[in-house]
Amino acid sequence: MNYGYIRVSSEKQTLANQKFEITKYSEEKRITIDLWIEEVISSTKKLDERKFGKLLKKMKKGDQLIVTELSRLGRNLMQIMKILHDCMEKDILVYTIKERYELGNNINSKVLAFAFGLSAEIERNLISQRTKEALARIRSEGKTLGRPIGSKSSYSKLSEKAEKVRSLIDEGKSYSAIGRILGVHRLTVSSFAKNKLLN
Repeated sequence: MNYGYIRVSSEKQTLANQKFEITKYSEEKRITIDLWIEEVISSTKKLDERKFGKLLKKMKKGDQLIVTELSRLGRNLMQIMKILHDCMEKDILVYTIKERYELGNNINSKVLAFAFGLSAEIERNLISQRTKEALARIRSEGKTLGRPIGSKSSYSKLSEKAEKVRSLIDEGKSYSAIGRILGVHRLTVSSFAKNKLLN
């Protein structure tokens, strides 16, 4: 059996591009795709939770797997190597389009797979490190990251009705009653009173 495997991490991404690339490649190689496996899931999920994990268990000697790139298979070096090792042990041929690899159960394939997986992991680590360094520099310059403290509660639906709320509280109205009068939830009234009126 010949399998085309397509994966994206989120609904915002499209499977169409990968399917187009695999179709074009398989036509060049005169390989007929017998079954497409498509999924929208992060590669950080356990293999057992992915359709790909079930596919690996199902595949047998002589089967062929086509992907656009090795990173579609796994997130890190160890996961990719484990997947490729399992495929090689079962004599499953893995084609990757972007890298133009044909990985089987031979030493050249193992060396290539290791080199690719290692470089991909190094690149991710470098990106992560650069991001951390940039954030550290921004902090050292005294800049605030994210939402300023307290900014979330600086404005309320009741901000322009403070005097009305105070008047209703003075009249002995409950937060629920005030909420009904002003068209807001009682918890909104309670929070506003505690944070704005009672301080």
